[in-house]
Amino acid sequence: MIPAMLADSVEDLLATVERRESFHSADFRSGSAFERVWIDGEPHVVKFLHLDDDFTMRVSGDVGCRPIRAYAAGLLDLAPDLIDHAVVGAATGHGRNGWGGALLMRDVSAELVPPGDDPLPADQHLRFLDHLAGLCARTWGWQDDVGMLPYAARWAWFSDASIESERALGWRERVPAIAAEGWDAFGRRAPADVARVVNELRQDCSPLAAALADTPSCLLHGDWKISNVGTAADGRTVLIDWAYVGEGPACHELTWYLALNRQKLPEGHSKEQVTDDFRVALERHGVDTERWWLPQLELCLLGALVQFGWEKALGDDAEFGWWCDAARPGMARL
Repeated sequence: MIPAMLADSVEDLLATVERRESFHSADFRSGSAFERVWIDGEPHVVKFLHLDDDFTMRVSGDVGCRPIRAYAAGLLDLAPDLIDHAVVGAATGHGRNGWGGALLMRDVSAELVPPGDDPLPADQHLRFLDHLAGLCARTWGWQDDVGMLPYAARWAWFSDASIESERALGWRERVPAIAAEGWDAFGRRAPADVARVVNELRQDCSPLAAALADTPSCLLHGDWKISNVGTAADGRTVLIDWAYVGEGPACHELTWYLALNRQKLPEGHSKEQVTDDFRVALERHGVDTERWWLPQLELCLLGALVQFGWEKALGDDAEFGWWCDAARPGMARL
């Protein structure tokens, strides 16, 4: 890893800005503030980070801006021929107690996948899977020694404790409130065996994390939802919003992709087909999947329901049923 220099302050980071304006996208879920700024006549985007504005930072204890620390450590540059993270500068020291910071990025909004439910072109979808697998392969066996998202924390996002803490703050952001409604629906709709295990793991995910820790790890971006990805002019995958960066199992990225991008999958590309395509891509990038693939996949499918059972419970019967059925082999491994 090659470390990157941080600006001494947010003011220094933006010292050469010629013009600035508020910036917003319909796909933004974060409460963070954004601005579009111009430097040397070129458009950039600034994201201001602080846990007062972002529930993902609050529930994961991110005091100190994890994406900025990942950029400074050089983690974002580990697959430069595959991934364009667009970050060109960063600084800490923003907001209350100086706990926040700012990321300065090239404006890649035109390269991101457009909002909406239109399916992805098959070649673009397969390129995303290939570049995801390539990033995993480049960092295969990586162990976190720089303090990114703790291994088990990525399955603890929507525990009752996390949701209640957001309720006590008056639902500053809508997603935790929707999750509270969704978990109520999950309890009513899920088969009893699945509901019991998922709810136990929501409160204490250590059995799931321990089982997965016995399988290989790599560097995870952690949030391969379609609103975070796009295709650069040079063919690389644009990948933004590194809030969940840390060590974890490659199949986590796959199951997250399946859970959040259901409506964007190309016609004829079922979840099973996407799973096979990802495994083939890992093998193509030099990862031997023979011994660990099935246990990790089954546990991560269960983990995806621990993360997003609330969202699936607010949807249609077929999708909800698929995920409940997919969780059972992982349950049997605990």
